[in-house]
Amino acid sequence: MLHAGRPDSPEAARALATLCSSYWYPLYAFVRRQGHSAHDAEDLTQEFFARLLEKNYLAQVSREKGRFRSFLLAALKNFLANEWDKVRAQKRGGDRTFVPLDATAAESRYAIKPVDTLTADKIYERRWALTLLDRAIEQLRAEHVKAGRAPLFDELKGCLTGDGSTVSYAELATRFGTSEGAIKVAVHRMRQRYRDLLRAEVANTVAQPGDVDDELRQLFSALAG
Repeated sequence: MLHAGRPDSPEAARALATLCSSYWYPLYAFVRRQGHSAHDAEDLTQEFFARLLEKNYLAQVSREKGRFRSFLLAALKNFLANEWDKVRAQKRGGDRTFVPLDATAAESRYAIKPVDTLTADKIYERRWALTLLDRAIEQLRAEHVKAGRAPLFDELKGCLTGDGSTVSYAELATRFGTSEGAIKVAVHRMRQRYRDLLRAEVANTVAQPGDVDDELRQLFSALAG
């Protein structure tokens, strides 16, 4: 993700697209917790990303400047402090190119858990952590789809999220025409691959490889808090 700030990188366009499609929701949740309406939060989040893309603020990010998560939040806070009046005065849409946001889905996600006791910063941290987990799971499912094993993945996904499988390994073995031992092996491999994908996702957002473990600890702490 840190490649997004490097216009000479062949990965820049793809990284920016990933940024917009994957990391807008934690920012939207932060803006909502700041007291803005859903409508205004959508406008502000869109304009924030538009400024990042158009003015190449991401060029300020380098592998010496720490966590991408922290950079984005600091940039958003600065934007909200200085740009809200300008955004509010602008006509919605116009000739600007906005990042497409699913505001309806965002509000549904925002309302899933009570947030009255959480600060905007805490909400941002938690939603960021959940986004990383979701991205790792999506990648893992895509791998299973490609291998023709999507049904098994869907049955065992709960073993990754802590919910557990809704049926026993023995039942799954019968359903998929294999042994209970093979199901256990599949679960073990899925968990290992999930951890690898999660670490890779986090590695894209930190300054140095050695920062990954600390970032993971902070993110899991955000989920537990």
